[in-house]
Amino acid sequence: MTTTPSTPQAVADTPSPGIDGKAAMGWMHTARFLTTAAQLHQLPVVDVPEFAFVGRSNAGKSTSINILTQQNQLAFASKRPGRTQHINLFSLGKKGVTDAVLADLPGYGYAAVSREDKKRWQQVMVNYLVSRQSLTGIVLLCDPRLGLTELDEALLDIVRPRVEQGLKFLILLTKADKLTRVEQAKILSITKLNAGGGEVMLFSALKKQNVDQVAQLLWRWSHPEGLVSPEAAAAAPEAPEAPEAASDEQ
Repeated sequence: MTTTPSTPQAVADTPSPGIDGKAAMGWMHTARFLTTAAQLHQLPVVDVPEFAFVGRSNAGKSTSINILTQQNQLAFASKRPGRTQHINLFSLGKKGVTDAVLADLPGYGYAAVSREDKKRWQQVMVNYLVSRQSLTGIVLLCDPRLGLTELDEALLDIVRPRVEQGLKFLILLTKADKLTRVEQAKILSITKLNAGGGEVMLFSALKKQNVDQVAQLLWRWSHPEGLVSPEAAAAAPEAPEAPEAASDEQ
């Protein structure tokens, strides 16, 4: 990204007000399948906050979603990265109530997908990120061993106008357990400089690094001050034991 970014906040050390990690994880565990769509116009209109997970194929997106929701197979991880070509929506909230929607967007940048499919899905994703009215926040998943790629930076440029208008944005550096502490600190610092005003966090499904903190952040995105009381949030079901990390965390 070529513009001078504003200083992002290091969310890992900043507690989310109004809800603790256990309650936030309980809320995430309420995630359930809502619908799937191959085209943007097939998505239902929703009147609650929606946050999207997006990233390169094999960046650990499905594993991250599954570990956050404590559901082993909520998000589908294809054995052939890049083959999952639908936008999948999941509702969150107590039974019978939806207070937020999680969108799982197709992975991008994998060579096994045809050029035509790449072009088509890139356009679908661009249209979604630019025009989806209910979109409240974006989580960009990035393998810290690769850093932000050209495609990641292109995505940052696409969403920058909406981020400047208040769209929440988080870069999640997955698979952090594969780096030393020195390497973690280095990539965290570099990514913050290129985050374009978004937040940056290290994340490991295997070591459960910052899992609670991400859940708290997503809850905060979905519950602006005054929308839901801390007491109501605390009534969310207790989070079960988190599942083991799946195969795309390799």
